[in-house]
Amino acid sequence: MEKEGASCGDDSEDGIGLQKGTEEPQNGSSLAAPQIDSRKKLTHASTSIASRKLLPDHKPTMTKKLTVSLLDYGAGNVRSVRNAITSCGYSIIDITSPSQIDEADVIIFPGVGSYESAMTVLQTTGYDNALRAYLAADRPYLGICLGMQTLFESSTEYRDEHSGNTSKTELPGLGVIPGHVIKFDETQRSVPHIGWNGTIAHQNSPAMRYIKDNHGDEVYFVHSYYAPITDNNSKWVLTRTTYEGQEYISSVQKGNVCATQFHPEKSGKTGLNFLKGFLESVEDGTLSNTAPIAVNPNDHTELVKRVVVALDVRSNDHGDLVVTKGDQYDVREKDDDAVTGRGGVRNLGKPVSLAARYYEEGSDEIAFLNITSFRQGVIEDMPMLQVLEEASKSIFVPLTVGGGIRSYTDPESGKVYSALEVASRYFRAGADKISIGSDAVYAAEDYYASGGKKTGETSLETISHRYGVQAVVVSIDPKRVYVASLESVDKKHTVVSLDESQAGPNGERYCWYQCTVKGGREAKDICAVSVAKASEALGAGEIMLNCIDMDGQCNGFDHALMTAVSTAVTIPVIASSGAGKESHFSDVFKATKVQAALAAGMFHRKEVEISNVKKHMEASGIRARIV
Repeated sequence: MEKEGASCGDDSEDGIGLQKGTEEPQNGSSLAAPQIDSRKKLTHASTSIASRKLLPDHKPTMTKKLTVSLLDYGAGNVRSVRNAITSCGYSIIDITSPSQIDEADVIIFPGVGSYESAMTVLQTTGYDNALRAYLAADRPYLGICLGMQTLFESSTEYRDEHSGNTSKTELPGLGVIPGHVIKFDETQRSVPHIGWNGTIAHQNSPAMRYIKDNHGDEVYFVHSYYAPITDNNSKWVLTRTTYEGQEYISSVQKGNVCATQFHPEKSGKTGLNFLKGFLESVEDGTLSNTAPIAVNPNDHTELVKRVVVALDVRSNDHGDLVVTKGDQYDVREKDDDAVTGRGGVRNLGKPVSLAARYYEEGSDEIAFLNITSFRQGVIEDMPMLQVLEEASKSIFVPLTVGGGIRSYTDPESGKVYSALEVASRYFRAGADKISIGSDAVYAAEDYYASGGKKTGETSLETISHRYGVQAVVVSIDPKRVYVASLESVDKKHTVVSLDESQAGPNGERYCWYQCTVKGGREAKDICAVSVAKASEALGAGEIMLNCIDMDGQCNGFDHALMTAVSTAVTIPVIASSGAGKESHFSDVFKATKVQAALAAGMFHRKEVEISNVKKHMEASGIRARIV
């Protein structure tokens, strides 16, 4: 893994996947169509670097390295944005008062979380009016995710159901760009839109100076709401993207104001190249030198299937952080190579170096799981916090942390931290998503017992309300309960039929999937489908679906379970447990609706390479991100 800054401006085959069409739109009408036929052939036409060359008047206007002013309003994982900026060779100053906005050379606003939370903070701190004045003066600006959405007139991402106020349907934004941010139609596609997708260029921009167009140059998205393309905002569109038939704005630029729906800081070397190009364009005064290009309304992008690598990280009796998986595969540093962290924790290096290896090998996401044994120190000394802090310095794909996301009592001070406070600290340390296990099962039981009422107090509800549903993953650990017939099972459980290879010990061809808690040690009278549906209702944005029966068997994923859950919810599902060879990924993607598949042991032991999994997917007609 190269050190800080080595990836930025890398002139290798990395790029944002911009596609250039061949037909001019007529009166902008082709840009405003809200839906396209997803069955139409996807095109991946290449736009050469030469077609994006800088326009005339490329004259430097700054004589020293600029300083990036970061507008961190206190939500979500901003650490990765900081690390991405510094890896490109720039220093950062935090904006702590509205007066600093006018003094900035360039502002980066990494809006993470929910639209309501972001706008509330901007308004209560007085940043909103200062930002409007800054943007009206055409000063250099880069908004990320919510940092783009807040530029529009309003958003329908408003929830006030617990206060009883149902009169509001939209929240006002900064009003810089015409248009309204709305939610994806859940009846037509999985929501949130999570994963790697391509982009189609509508403008040439100096910010794209290091971008090439190659297969595998997708960027990372995670959002439930989007900005439609209209005649009134079409001149703002820098790129557009397609998500299961819906075209939307994936980045904007007008003059020196730029923003992306995707996350550059989570888009690998492609994203770092975009950040570097943007900042250098600010530095040399060429950012506003954009020009429209011909677009083809028949060009569309496609969400690729994700390959996720999990690391089961535990603390052993000697204080070492070790990565284990099923067969007790144990990886640790030698004592003389140990990296010591806060709180006496030793050997932080191994989980971080393994994660860095998977990043370089092309993992689309990395999950640190099973950390419940790390509950012995004060919250600032939790080993996983330190792992995340170190990993986010050099890993620029999404990081998920799971295990023990619940209320926590500091054994020394007696201070009680809520699940929201624990999650907040993980986000600040570098996590993009948190995974909730047992607490989700308990919440589902209470949800059904109350007749489907929400309290607003569960960990799922409080965390998703603050950070958005896309930040909350529910990990379900079910096991099969074999039954002889459909009639022999309580009607509240979803029963699935099994093929002969999955038949029970007595030849049973039916089963329901019983959820467990406490790491599989305790079974509950609730099925996986019920927990998944309740989790979605309570605020989960994604399901990580394990299977105790398949774990460690290397016989493939449980397709019956994956189908039962993925067809019962509208949020994305990650298949887990059972992978042992390349074809298992292709098989589950072809046979079920899951959007991602996860493995651990086979990658740790190098029995299977990530690149070979993706090559097999591509050979099977399944889009993958090739690095």
